[in-house]
Amino acid sequence: MSDTQQIIDDSFARLIKTYAPQPVVLDHGKGCYAYDTDGKKYLDFAAGIAVASLGHAHPAMLEAMQKQAARLMACQASYSTREKLECAKLMTDTSCFDLVYFSNSGTESVEAAFKLARKWAYDEKGEHCNEVIAMRQSFHGRTMGAASITEKRHTQHFYAPYIEGIHFAEFNNLDSVKELVSEKTAAIIIEPVQGEGGLTPAEPAFLMGLRQICDEHNIALIFDEVQTGFGRLGKLYAYEAFECCPDCVKGGDVNEANLQVIEPDIVAWAKGMGGGFPVGAMAAKTKFGVAMQPGTHGTTYGGNPLACAVASAVMKEIMQPAFIDNVNKMGARLVSGLEKIQRESNKITDIRGKGLMIGVDTIYDVGKFLSALQKNGMMATQAGKSTLRLVPPLIVGEQEIDEALEIIGKTLQEGAE
Repeated sequence: MSDTQQIIDDSFARLIKTYAPQPVVLDHGKGCYAYDTDGKKYLDFAAGIAVASLGHAHPAMLEAMQKQAARLMACQASYSTREKLECAKLMTDTSCFDLVYFSNSGTESVEAAFKLARKWAYDEKGEHCNEVIAMRQSFHGRTMGAASITEKRHTQHFYAPYIEGIHFAEFNNLDSVKELVSEKTAAIIIEPVQGEGGLTPAEPAFLMGLRQICDEHNIALIFDEVQTGFGRLGKLYAYEAFECCPDCVKGGDVNEANLQVIEPDIVAWAKGMGGGFPVGAMAAKTKFGVAMQPGTHGTTYGGNPLACAVASAVMKEIMQPAFIDNVNKMGARLVSGLEKIQRESNKITDIRGKGLMIGVDTIYDVGKFLSALQKNGMMATQAGKSTLRLVPPLIVGEQEIDEALEIIGKTLQEGAE
């Protein structure tokens, strides 16, 4: 038995099986490539599910880790550090938000946003106001609160009872949201691009409509930007990638002079924020953020100096003007190449997404197609039941995009039976 197979077998025997094991053991990475213990090279278009925003072993991240680890890695959350302040300042200075709470992961950020919205609504409108409207095909995490606002709850009855007062509307269907709004509605939560929902972008008019509903009824609007934030959609923050004019909500023509960025009240961040280091954040406008007071929420590891130093280093790279330009250019190059393959092979049935978050449907079973891609030297992931998810590192260049298109085209021709 090979060493690789031994590691797989031993891992399967010792680890709780929350994921089906892959037939390879990853060893190290560099840039947009990962290597297994047998020395095989993979073009990494999974990036830890949109996590490795700067690719593998990025010099800026390594330098930040090494310097900060030698100084201070952990302290109580009640203490201030320069690293926490710098990271929070970077976020508030570049976004529409005023206050930041640091966490360790996406699901913790969503959990904090959920709790903040309910605490704000309790203070603002009374204890009866505790319901949340989420979207069908949503995914917000696996802690109990996050799972309660994720539609998968309807197929995972073994975790019941879930948190009560959660209602699900149709994504991109404003009327279905309006039907659920009541005096008990504390918040509406949405992913600007649904991840597990097949990488489906929200329509700007839908997001603008949600903003109008929340303004009219004094409801908190929460964006889950865990997968979409920090450059993934071709803007620093996901909400910046969606503009609309108010008239469009009622079906009117687009008025370029009146386009507005649709700002949420509360946001959940993680994944690409740390480039692979575990860190997340929840941010809010002052009206909502002040609802959290000492004793109402907290964290042991969230906001630790090491995590904040790394997040700041990642943000500074993403904020370089050429960086975001590259995301948009490479996203367009990837989609253009996929459309060419679609025209020539008729084996791609749909292409969706935004920036460098692209979903592809093919005539093949997505699980088998992923395995075939892996054999041909490319890593990707699945979104929903049938969608191939392409979320490469944001540093990806023309060479890697063209290589990915070549592998995808080759794999489609070979079939994935």
